[in-house]
Amino acid sequence: MKILFNIFLILSFVFIKAQQKEFWLVDVQTNKKISVKDSVAAVKFLDSLSQNNFYLTELKNVIKTENKTEIFFDKGKNFNEAQVTISDKILKESTQEKTFFTKNLDSLKKEISENYRNQGYSFNRVKSKFLGMKDGIPQVQISIIPGNQRKIDTFVFRGYEKLPNRFVKNLEKEFKGKVYDDQNLVRINKSLQNHPFLLLDKPPQTLFTKDSTQIFLFTQKKKSNTFDGIIGFGNDKTDKFTFNGSINVNFRNMFNSFESINIYWQRNPDRGQTFDLKTDIPYLFGSNVGTKINVNIFRQDSTFANVKLIPAFYIHLNNRQKIGVRGTLETSTVMDSLYVGGKDFNKKGIGAFYEFNEPSEIELFLYRTRIRAEVDYFSTNYSKENVNVSQNNFYLLGERNFHIKDNHYLNLKGETALINSKNEFASNELLRFGGWNSLRGFNENSLYADFYYYGNAEYRYVIGNQAFFDVFGQYAQLNNKTLSLKPKFYSFGLGFNFFLPIGLMSFQISNGNEFGNPLKFSDTKIHWGIMSRF
Repeated sequence: MKILFNIFLILSFVFIKAQQKEFWLVDVQTNKKISVKDSVAAVKFLDSLSQNNFYLTELKNVIKTENKTEIFFDKGKNFNEAQVTISDKILKESTQEKTFFTKNLDSLKKEISENYRNQGYSFNRVKSKFLGMKDGIPQVQISIIPGNQRKIDTFVFRGYEKLPNRFVKNLEKEFKGKVYDDQNLVRINKSLQNHPFLLLDKPPQTLFTKDSTQIFLFTQKKKSNTFDGIIGFGNDKTDKFTFNGSINVNFRNMFNSFESINIYWQRNPDRGQTFDLKTDIPYLFGSNVGTKINVNIFRQDSTFANVKLIPAFYIHLNNRQKIGVRGTLETSTVMDSLYVGGKDFNKKGIGAFYEFNEPSEIELFLYRTRIRAEVDYFSTNYSKENVNVSQNNFYLLGERNFHIKDNHYLNLKGETALINSKNEFASNELLRFGGWNSLRGFNENSLYADFYYYGNAEYRYVIGNQAFFDVFGQYAQLNNKTLSLKPKFYSFGLGFNFFLPIGLMSFQISNGNEFGNPLKFSDTKIHWGIMSRF
């Protein structure tokens, strides 16, 4: 029975197959044959030709046999190829001649429409008029109804609306009255992208009314308070293994004025400690003027202590740039009578600074571009010697993240500083650098100089916008006129940064030394840290 059943199935399949009908569409111009499922599919195909610029498609013949139907058709002329005459209004905005031949009429109309839309004519209409055939080529006239030109009239914030009035006014100053086009929408989105205090829920949306064009920005208040802790492991000057580290707490935008309070404490392996307190109020009394106040205390064990007060005022050039002036009051006291290189002194100074910060599209990177330049003039009094001297200080920092391709990035950073005077400097007033945020293969603030510079090249491989590996190399040189030293240094290492539920964790291993000295494994520095937002 099973064999008979299988034979029955095979015969039934052959019979059904024999009863199936074939439908073929034949293009009489090219003799190309197209197989379709049934007559309904054949009709849909012929309709699609008329919708794709073959407006004069003709059905020439239908030949039916027992199980086969052949449908012969002539597409006719492709009306997307035409001799075009454009109106005088379009001619003024075009580099084309008044009359020309095009192989793609639809693309030409789209290009004309986009050109007008980029000039703010968002609701323009491009019209085409068929004038007839000449030598077998369609003759088409193109004209345009541009409509009213649209310009950006106002911004409307939704979501987080407790924004500083001056911030909103600055945004309006930059974009209000500008032509409404895709380019300006991208610029608006970019200016707020990765803002330190705002999150955009979605790209800017537009509401057109008869008399206005409103840009809606859907914002959230960003979790911008941060706690940043770093633990370091390494040897001090006596090759004794020590712990060191830093704590950095930022309270930001708690009063919805984009203000910030920064508290920083650091201990280095050589028993030096730094305490730094900064306040920044960006829009004083609703103006474009901001103020910063910085108190810095550095104590080197029981040897000496420096206390510095730096009040500053600045003006916002735009959301990314500021320029300002500042004053400096600094006093230093030598506590160890055996510390002969140090001197008690008091400094008074005035200076200027410039900052540029461009946020990165990669949240793991704090900046895409960062520039800071400072210049100061000081009058210094060495109290015990009763000597007054003048000094000039200069500082420059530049950093940039380059996207190479795919997940590959290159970070380049350079920093230099100089203090200049006709007199010799005391050891406790020299510039200090080295460590996690500068020359990473060395202890924090372990290098003293009246002039230094260093460069950093770091390759970064980003994993899913949640982590990145890095490998870096650094080169530095300092000048210490007091000790007649001009050493050159190198540093290298690797690290790993990734997001955890509690924040961004960083781990880094580095080593460095002076050129000409052998590399020591005991000089390896290990840093582990985490930055949490709350």
